[in-house]
Amino acid sequence: MTIELKSAHFRRDREPAWRELDRLVTRTEARGIGSLSAVELTRLPVLYRAAVSSLSVARAISLDANLLEYLDTLAARAYMVVYGTRRPLGEAVRGFFREGFPAAVRTLRLPILFSLALFLLGGVAGFALVQHDPETYYAIVPPALADERTPAADRETLKDCLYNEGGGHLQAFATFLFVHNTQVGLTAFALGIVFGLPTLLLMLFNGLILGAFFQIHHAQGLSLDLWGWLLPHGVPELSAVVLCGGAGLALARAILLPGEHTRSEALIEAGRPAGTVVIGAAVLLAVAGVIEGVFRQTVRDIVLRYAVAAVGAALLAWWILAPWRRGRA
Repeated sequence: MTIELKSAHFRRDREPAWRELDRLVTRTEARGIGSLSAVELTRLPVLYRAAVSSLSVARAISLDANLLEYLDTLAARAYMVVYGTRRPLGEAVRGFFREGFPAAVRTLRLPILFSLALFLLGGVAGFALVQHDPETYYAIVPPALADERTPAADRETLKDCLYNEGGGHLQAFATFLFVHNTQVGLTAFALGIVFGLPTLLLMLFNGLILGAFFQIHHAQGLSLDLWGWLLPHGVPELSAVVLCGGAGLALARAILLPGEHTRSEALIEAGRPAGTVVIGAAVLLAVAGVIEGVFRQTVRDIVLRYAVAAVGAALLAWWILAPWRRGRA
């Protein structure tokens, strides 16, 4: 009887705050944190702390089991809302595209720029090496990727490879190129944890291949044709490779230069934006796959190819930079 009286008195003084907290938590669980007003957002942590305090007191004075169970459940639900709010799937996806990915790219801008520099350095080196000694082409470019595209090929053969779909040959080559770049990107990210050396080599080697490939077309006066063939899908695809390389280098930097944190703490800190960047890179690879399968194999007009590449580059730049401009404004 004494416990019941204590529970009734205890509950009477505090129950309005519990009910208010219950209403806010229930609404957030159903409709997301955005359904709360500014005043309610301010009240939420205050009510949560009061509920936790009530639970602690209730346990200390051994109140009835039903009240303890109610407060325990309410405190657990409120904790998830205050410290681990779940957003609806649509809101989470919109947040990723509008804020999450662009912010992660800007956070990792230095390792991403370094990844780009390595890729470009490899491209310049590949071009110079093949120009100096055409035989190095065979050591740089995998046979499955080279096929008929070799220094010994004449202009007509190379041009036919860029425009002719005969026998599905171009489609097969395009698929191989897409799979190759996807593997390079994901491997570059994953191997960043091995102090970044494999990532460095992958970025350089992929650039070497592209530079060597460009040189044999440039020697035959097909530079514009090659880039018109490559860029529509290459803008998202090669950007994804560079982003994955930057994410891998960010992991390596966290391990080698953890600063004031432990290596595990620094790795966790770097892993959040790195993982977001890789997810964005996967989206870019999916876009490249659509262009690969639908556009590039059927559209042969070089002006249209360059127009699509320019639009793709502009959209990618806007995606990354527009939120930053809004923030500065």
